[in-house]
Amino acid sequence: MGFNCGIVGLPNVGKSTIFNALTSAGAESANYPFCTIDPNVGVVLVPDIRMKKLAEFVKPERILPTTIEIVDIAGLVKGASQGEGLGNKFLGHIRGVDAIIHVVRCFDDENIIHVNGNIDPVRDVEIIQTELALADLDTVEKRLLRVEKFSKNGDRKLKEESDFYLRLKQALEQGRGARGVAETAEERLLMRDIHLLTDKPVLYVANVAEDDLEGTHPFVSEVHGLAAREGAGVVVICGSVEAEISELAEEEKGTFLAEMGLMESGLDRLIRSGYELLGLITYFTAGKKEVRAWTIPVGTKAPQAAAVIHSDFEKGFIRAEVIAYSDYIIAAGEAGAKVKGLMRLEGKEYVAQDGDVMHFRFNV
Repeated sequence: MGFNCGIVGLPNVGKSTIFNALTSAGAESANYPFCTIDPNVGVVLVPDIRMKKLAEFVKPERILPTTIEIVDIAGLVKGASQGEGLGNKFLGHIRGVDAIIHVVRCFDDENIIHVNGNIDPVRDVEIIQTELALADLDTVEKRLLRVEKFSKNGDRKLKEESDFYLRLKQALEQGRGARGVAETAEERLLMRDIHLLTDKPVLYVANVAEDDLEGTHPFVSEVHGLAAREGAGVVVICGSVEAEISELAEEEKGTFLAEMGLMESGLDRLIRSGYELLGLITYFTAGKKEVRAWTIPVGTKAPQAAAVIHSDFEKGFIRAEVIAYSDYIIAAGEAGAKVKGLMRLEGKEYVAQDGDVMHFRFNV
């Protein structure tokens, strides 16, 4: 799996429409709040044209892209953390995700009800942020109460934990969220253990009208400004256009995109932005059985890259045979790369690069 993400947003912002388009999972969507009652989970194949290029030389039995798991929950409303609406019930479903996709409505349409009566992207984002922070505050207060109870015996480690949770509590009460509060490796481990929503990277999806595919509306500018202040990413998507694309045959999609003046689909932009946000890259394995993509964090060394295939590969790692993607294409495959001296033997300290075609040698 590449990564997993949860979609949040107010009711009727196009959240489930975009989820349906991205995953073709068929989640119900309609023009009234709380249409999504149960959390929907979809798995998306990550498109990567490099795999098809590799397959032209290898002629594998199959091509296996990496995937992204997307979780769509009911629309959140003001007061969700105190039980309003249906959203709070499902926040637990996205506590384990790697990133949050926050869908923001950036189009006017009098036929589609807005739960707050009018379009205001910054206000809408702040409502969701507040509810996520309040849900986190509840989690932190419960953990703090438990740790404080046991820290009274003088245990230094528990006292440090208690101080950290107290700092977290204060940050959440001040509306700053949890991101950046952990300062040490130990605190980051504690943060990881409680899966706070406001600690997760955020990618804003500005859902625009069909006549604003470039995202020129002032609403979109507001989202960009907000994201810049937070260090978050932004992707402009038209949910209705993506819904049309999702229903087309593969060979028709390119023609449709060209007619719309688009170089790539919203899914492609969303995935690329997600990888950049999370600092992820892709390497490949290529053989007669399969050409396969594997997702790893930037900076991963060869043994740890091998571990995503199987833990035994890391334990018994000897070396990696590496061909850069561009060299693989220039040499017309592995055999040509060997002849041209473009295959490298790399050891345990080698840092895998995006697009590397790798084969691992290891002891069982």
